[in-house]
Amino acid sequence: MVKVFFNNSCNICRAEINHYKKYSEGNVEWVDVTDNQEAQKITSKSYKELLRRMHVIQDGKLIQGAEVFLIIWKNIPKYNFLYKIFRFKPLFFLFLKNKHLLK
Repeated sequence: MVKVFFNNSCNICRAEINHYKKYSEGNVEWVDVTDNQEAQKITSKSYKELLRRMHVIQDGKLIQGAEVFLIIWKNIPKYNFLYKIFRFKPLFFLFLKNKHLLK
């Protein structure tokens, strides 16, 4: 199972994760890092590092930053199509560079 570490004290993060939770069908374990020393121990990351960006543990490997979205999308059936599109690095980096234009 994929374990996602996220900052529930951030309004934007909380809203996005709550949306994904609705569709994850139990495929993802969601871990709030807010004041969570166990999360710090599991990830070997400082509290500040955990608050700044999302992290995932998949197959025993810690992954952080934008690649986390690929893993989330891959594990949520409704968003699997995004994974299939953006798993190709050039498209994913293009998406990251221009995602502000989608708002």
